Amino acid sequence: MGMGSRSWDYFPRMPSHDSDLRAHVLDLLRGGHAHVTFDDAAADLPEPLRGKRPESLPYSPWELVEHIRISQRDILDYTLASNYTALPWPQAYWPKTPTPPNAKAWDASIAAVGADTEEMLRLVKEQDLFAKVPTTTEGHTLLREALLLADHNAYHIGELIAVRRLLGAWR
Repeated sequence: MGMGSRSWDYFPRMPSHDSDLRAHVLDLLRGGHAHVTFDDAAADLPEPLRGKRPESLPYSPWELVEHIRISQRDILDYTLASNYTALPWPQAYWPKTPTPPNAKAWDASIAAVGADTEEMLRLVKEQDLFAKVPTTTEGHTLLREALLLADHNAYHIGELIAVRRLLGAWR
């Protein structure tokens, strides 16, 4: 059968599989499977390397971790707040320095990513996936925001691993 003669009849028409869709989105948000999780990508990075930029890249592990944290929080705020105001792009989405102020800041950022991921997981478990975001003018839904969050995190987690490899700090 050629490319132009595909038949969609191969896929049976089925009733809504809301629980199946939720399970897939939850798996995507948690990471794993074909992707390294955020926790694994950020784990056990020696403190002196957290603010180091590899010669060939413009960001450090700290900058990537903080960018994930800030962006994820912003996606959640957009999803939930009826009075959402966008942050100034791009400066508000990245830390001001390549180095964390201290080890506590690194740990707090990692913990905040985990807490915000849990918040999105809870929303996906409990809310209507097709509910419109309160301030959307483009018809954005909870499902869109959950997928956006997962996609954004996967992209930058991959960058974090690449940075760690260039710093000699990945398996």
